Amino acid sequence: MRKLLPLLSSNPHGGGRSALTCRFRCGDACFHEVPNTSDNEYVGDVIAGALSRRSVMRAAAVVTVASAVGGAAVLGDAPAAEARPYPGGKADGARGLRFAPVAPNTADQVTVPAGYAQDVVIRWGEPILRGAPAFDADKQTAKAQAGQFGYNNDFLSLLPLRGEPGRQVLVANHEYTDEVLMFRGYDAENPTREQVEIAWAAHGLSVVVVQEEHRSGRLTPVTRHPLNRRLHTTSEFELTGPAAGSDLVRTSADPEGRTVLGTLNNCAGGTTPWGTTLHGEENFNQYFAYGSSATDKRYGIGTGASERKWERFDKRFDLRQEPNEAHRQGWVVELDPYDPDSTPRKRTALGRFKHEAAQPRLTADDRPVVYMGDDERFDYFYKFVSSKRMVKGSSRKAREHNLTLLDEGTLYVAKLTGDSPAAEIDGSGRRPVDGEFDGSGVWIPLATAGPDGAVSHVPGMTAEEVFVFTRLAGDKVGATKMDRPEDVEPSPRTGRVYVALTNNSNRGKGTNPGADEANPRNLNKHGQVLELAEHWDDPASDGFAWRLFLVAGDPNDPATYYAGYPKEKVSPISCPDNIAFDPHGNLWLSTDGNALGSHDGLFGVATHGERRGELKQFLTVPKGAETCGPIIQDRRVLVAVQHPGEVDGASVEKPASVWPDGPGRIVRPAVVAVWRKDGRDIGV
Repeated sequence: MRKLLPLLSSNPHGGGRSALTCRFRCGDACFHEVPNTSDNEYVGDVIAGALSRRSVMRAAAVVTVASAVGGAAVLGDAPAAEARPYPGGKADGARGLRFAPVAPNTADQVTVPAGYAQDVVIRWGEPILRGAPAFDADKQTAKAQAGQFGYNNDFLSLLPLRGEPGRQVLVANHEYTDEVLMFRGYDAENPTREQVEIAWAAHGLSVVVVQEEHRSGRLTPVTRHPLNRRLHTTSEFELTGPAAGSDLVRTSADPEGRTVLGTLNNCAGGTTPWGTTLHGEENFNQYFAYGSSATDKRYGIGTGASERKWERFDKRFDLRQEPNEAHRQGWVVELDPYDPDSTPRKRTALGRFKHEAAQPRLTADDRPVVYMGDDERFDYFYKFVSSKRMVKGSSRKAREHNLTLLDEGTLYVAKLTGDSPAAEIDGSGRRPVDGEFDGSGVWIPLATAGPDGAVSHVPGMTAEEVFVFTRLAGDKVGATKMDRPEDVEPSPRTGRVYVALTNNSNRGKGTNPGADEANPRNLNKHGQVLELAEHWDDPASDGFAWRLFLVAGDPNDPATYYAGYPKEKVSPISCPDNIAFDPHGNLWLSTDGNALGSHDGLFGVATHGERRGELKQFLTVPKGAETCGPIIQDRRVLVAVQHPGEVDGASVEKPASVWPDGPGRIVRPAVVAVWRKDGRDIGV
């Protein structure tokens, strides 16, 4: 038997995360009771009564997602891609993945394949607005930070910029702040007002125009460009859709319930076909203090003081004084990066939960469908189907119409059924007799928003309650409890939808639900990636077929699975998080909390053809860092290097990393671009 890779020691924080990361990123969620204590049935409970889908899944030897004449979804392999050799040599990898994989490592740097170059695009604190000063770690102010690039960059989007050749618009999320690594002598029990206000300004979103270098993949920020923008914890956002104006979102400062200050814990997101960006508010619960209601508990809001003590400086973070303020976070934010004077909108029709991402896909009649994950152990994944059609073009009328698309439609939650006997799912990750973890699923409608109001489909809940307390609605209808559904992305080539399930060390532990066919391992440290195909290849369908595409972990472990590809030929991967597609249809996965002893990284994997499942590591990030926000273009890869140096015991005075600027300089999250030195396309 081949020797397994060395594992990190047992870590109650899940995966390979440090305690410091859990403390500031998600409020030590792993140490708290799982918020989902509902007794709704999960996959293992419904297997016995389910009809076998095997006849559908095996209907053809080689098929695409939908047949030419229409019908239920099938998940056969897509046709093989054309194999092209290297110039003067033999092909080595699927097209787009022809690079020498980076070996697992713990180097305090961004490590890229041989023949590739890299550069930092922008760091925390670099000025992007007119009048903002250069960054000085020892002279930080809230006013300066409000004009500088924010902290802990996560989701990234690059959009074209008409009329300015060689320029693009970079949009970035700033998920959270780690004050221990930002301020010298930080006293967690007694933060100063200035420190708190700097942190407020370091959250949120950044918009910055970047200039391409013609001979490389390097990008340089264009400071003081009129499109550059910072949105943060005191910026105004508009609530739109069915919950806007509800009694559930009104506060003393906003008695109409339509204007919210700030956006918090923006994790992954999406880019729309009509040229806007979507931003998921994730672990918002940790910013609020003194929660008391059952709904507060379901969203993980604690009963005591918050970690950052913001409630001392603004009563909206004290739920004893403003019990509805937390209901104004946990949404998907839509931003128009081309209009610097626009007010970003929080789209309540997409539901309120810990949004990891929101990536649209269009139906045949151009209605957007948005797929979304709720990043919590034993929570759900969702989709929203708009009732309005996108208008093509860039006219003012088209843009105004398209900015209403996400306010009307139906919100659904997923329920999955396995097609194997329950006895074959034993929690070890051993595959069932048919060789795959697979089955069928249904989309359960929760509520529908229309021009004349909203209708609930959940007995005992009003439509407003469904949209504000979406987790409780999922509980009531028996949605499938998943292993932290994070990024959910539809393939632009095939329409198949991929769901990153990062890990769940509580699966099968104590009274928590045990393994099921979609979440087949108890004490799941490494996570998996689920692939689904909508019936008739219709994103608005009410049913789908699914199977596990990857079961992550050490390839030498029999419990792992790489879409059937020979495991001795893949890179080890653990804790998939953010995902994206390249121009060739390959899926790229960034990791968060690698539990195999290596630093986190970025991986590409073929999704079709003879090399389906071939997974190769493209880069690793520095000590303590997480890989976020991947963008894979023809000639450039972008990643957000989040929380470098975030290692237990680290501080400004005792840094655990010297990235990106070397010894004696403060550690700074940053965006990195990678390109081929010879100027050719990535991986070809």
